[in-house]
This record gives sequence, structure tokens and C-alpha cells, in this order.
Amino acid sequence: QVQLVESGGGSVQAGGSLTLSCAVSGRTTSGYCMGWFRQIAGKEREGVAARDSDGTTSVAGSVKARFTISEDNAKRIHYLHMRNLQPEDTAMYYCAADLRSGGYCSLPRLGIYDYTQWGQGTQVTVSS
Repeated sequence: QVQLVESGGGSVQAGGSLTLSCAVSGRTTSGYCMGWFRQIAGKEREGVAARDSDGTTSVAGSVKARFTISEDNAKRIHYLHMRNLQPEDTAMYYCAADLRSGGYCSLPRLGIYDYTQWGQGTQVTVSS
């Protein structure tokens, strides 16, 4: 019933910035957990960032200095802000939600099995 749709991907030169959006539709329980993941070609999907129901966030160490997340709760849109992008950031990026948590997200929540709902992904390509 719940749908997640990512947008905002594209091509950018190294050093540039992009903000990805994840729009949530359908019925959601209060206090669900949200996460962002990426999958680099030939590698396993990896957690990038997550948020708790109280707004607390976690960001993976590999991108902590450059990525942040935020949300517009009224519109149910979640954002991944990426700056100083590098070629190694080239990947398919996904947002995910966990409707089982009851609002308790136990950060850092960066494992793929921590989530029940996934968006279709949006491609980010960074050129040198």
C-alpha cells in the first residue's frame, strides 16, 4: 500500500551537488523509519543514511562529511543532500521505509533487512 518514489538523480561533475527526493504515498503508521541506500555497480547495496521518528539522523562513515538528510513531514517528502560528489559516488540510490518499527529505529539503521518498503531507485552519475 505504501509507495516510495525517488527522484532528482542525474549526471554531475566531480565536486558538484545533488539533492534526491523520496515521496511517500499511501497510509503510513506514525513514527516509521526512513533510510537511504546506494548500490555501486558490481557491489552490494549499502546503507547511506537513516532517520529516527524524532528527527535524529545517522550517516555512513564513508559519506558522513558530505551527505545529510532532511524531510518535509507535511508533504511526506524525504531528502538526501549530497555535496562534493566524487566518481566513486556513482550508483543507483534508493530510499527505504520500515513500517514495523513503531518509531523505534535503533540508529544507525543501515542494513537492508532493517526496511520493508523500497523505492525504484534513481541513478546518480559523477564524472571526473
